[in-house]
Amino acid sequence: MNEAACRVKGVYMAVGNLGASPAVILSLKDDTCLPIYIGLWEAMSIQAALNNEIPPRPLTHDLFVDFLERFNIVLKALVIDAIEDGVYYANMILVQDHHEMTMDCRPSDGIAISIRCQADILITEEVAGSSAIPADELPSLMDISAYLAG
Repeated sequence: MNEAACRVKGVYMAVGNLGASPAVILSLKDDTCLPIYIGLWEAMSIQAALNNEIPPRPLTHDLFVDFLERFNIVLKALVIDAIEDGVYYANMILVQDHHEMTMDCRPSDGIAISIRCQADILITEEVAGSSAIPADELPSLMDISAYLAG
């Protein structure tokens, strides 16, 4: 299964006639994007990681990263590898003592952890081909920080 590298373009509120929904936007190399609609807390965690914000006490994703570090586990990559009925699925590729293993996770959690670990975020060609859209076709987006401040 071939995977394409992507980067997190940002965390936004997708604003439409029915209201607003948090979304993380992943940019692919071919100028397409993959919007993934996520929960507000996950959106805030991803935004905090993008801004290198360190809370006074560890939040869930920070705690998970601390756990990985204490047990010498390296997050090699996050692979967004399936979409079923509009729901994305992902696996974290973890390495400990030269042993590689995968762990199922929600893409939003995996992205929040991957940013903190500076791990690659990959999307299978199948998922990108079925779900990526040209950047100019994204819905109306507002930066989540601006949305929450307003």
